[in-house]
Amino acid sequence: MKLLKRLVALGVTATMLVGSLSGCGGTKSSSGPITLTVFSQLANYSGEQVGWSSTILLDKFNVILNIVPDQNGAFDTRMEAGDLGDIVVLGSDTSFQRAEQAGLLFDWEEDDILSEYGPYIKENMSIALEKNRGMSSDNKIHGFGHNISESGSFDAFFYTWDIRWDLYSEIGKPEVNELEDLIPIFEEMKKVCPTDEAGNPTYAVYPWPDWDGNMVMYVKSTATSYYGYDEFGMGLYDPTDGSFYGALDDNSPYLRCLNFYNQLYQKGLVCPDSMTTEYTTMAEKVKKGGVFFSIFNYAGSDIFNTEEHLAGNQMMCSLVPSEASPIVYGQSALGGNRYWTIGAKSEYPELCMEIINYLCTPEGRMTMEYGPQGLCWDYDEDGNTYFTDFGRTAYTDKQNTQMPEPYTGSFQDGTLQINNTTWSIDAFNPDSNGERYNYKFWASEQGDARCDTEADWRAWSGCTSTDQYMISGNYTVSPSSEYVEADRSGDFDTTWTQVANCIVTNTWKAIYATSDDEYEKIVADMIKEANDLGYQQCVDWCIEQAAIRKAAEDAVSN
Repeated sequence: MKLLKRLVALGVTATMLVGSLSGCGGTKSSSGPITLTVFSQLANYSGEQVGWSSTILLDKFNVILNIVPDQNGAFDTRMEAGDLGDIVVLGSDTSFQRAEQAGLLFDWEEDDILSEYGPYIKENMSIALEKNRGMSSDNKIHGFGHNISESGSFDAFFYTWDIRWDLYSEIGKPEVNELEDLIPIFEEMKKVCPTDEAGNPTYAVYPWPDWDGNMVMYVKSTATSYYGYDEFGMGLYDPTDGSFYGALDDNSPYLRCLNFYNQLYQKGLVCPDSMTTEYTTMAEKVKKGGVFFSIFNYAGSDIFNTEEHLAGNQMMCSLVPSEASPIVYGQSALGGNRYWTIGAKSEYPELCMEIINYLCTPEGRMTMEYGPQGLCWDYDEDGNTYFTDFGRTAYTDKQNTQMPEPYTGSFQDGTLQINNTTWSIDAFNPDSNGERYNYKFWASEQGDARCDTEADWRAWSGCTSTDQYMISGNYTVSPSSEYVEADRSGDFDTTWTQVANCIVTNTWKAIYATSDDEYEKIVADMIKEANDLGYQQCVDWCIEQAAIRKAAEDAVSN
């Protein structure tokens, strides 16, 4: 078989071949599982994958996954070493281009492994594969982008402005028009709920730094959720007209949102651990009722709205300021800018392809989202999807739900730590009766309010679901297109990195300023330092790229 030729070429001895063939054609190895290095720029976890997903992957492919996140310059270090790993997940167009041009990504058509080991991908993701070919310098396929779906619609909202509705209702539901209207509301909520379930202080917000890039993620994302402007390079992009707003421009959306968080911090409403925390620590605080608000559903209602909290009439629901226009992303068969690839130096490209192919199948997509089929979810006789009683509890209280044998640990422990998607959660699941992968759209999930607090929110909003509420107000669709961010190389990339580091470092300092005067000085110093490092050069590049992106989006819509 072709794998045999490749292993021999790599110097793998014949005595090792029996063990090396595990995963191919679903065969098992008697000499122990293979450990694959999964380098993911999106991962928040380091080490061996554990829990129920590891059991499933071990059973199906006789494989152990060792997750390596992009921490402490890991991407550059691995690039310099010439080996990114086995399965490689890259978090941007630029990272993909750098890796591909350096020859560090496997050609998916070599020895026809895409056809033999990735048949579901080849048959169902052809448009995304061809997009990848078009952006590769060698005109070969090296992977595909994330969140693939049908064209012509848009994903479910995840910038949902989640707030502790029980507390908001208790203080009289003050009107929220502008972003800053939330500040006195949070102050009042703190008065009626000063401590969480563990007896520790409560806060309005709990940003986290794991996903900071060219800017501080939470500040940037607040601007995205308020203005409807998408993150773009060193600032924000308006998909309605192609305008670009530099992060440090006068009165920029980014600076307005930065000031908002500093005002909250000065009033004791930002968790003081934010700058040094991780997503998982933040999530635990939210789960214990220690955070009143999140711009993201996955850091708000998805964590807090457990059966226990609902039984106590405690719930996070959406409250969008009337002046806001949250962004929502258009679905596309092209895929996004977080790439599934295979390292060129991998000794097991066929096995890597088999695993990625599984993650793309309806079974794999559903299983890695909701847990083992039968135990956590299933289809009824009409093909409609439903949670089992255990599965509902597990999905709504991931960290506290222990998995039964043969699995170990909590549901959260077993969540696949690669942290990337294949199909969009809002794509249609072909194994179901026309339903989406997203449980919020399943027929089994439509019904009466789950508690008095939800009934109160429904009466206030006139809607029965979050997406219905979001669609009823202002929102901005960011359309998909074939735009790919241009490569930044050489001296300009060095300049870019220095400016980005300046913005991220000083943004956190500004959030933690203890007075308006201190805040204004930090921001002024940040702007001066960034300009000295070449900020305007970065902005000029972004403006040029924004025009290219807008043209690509217009080409799709025309």
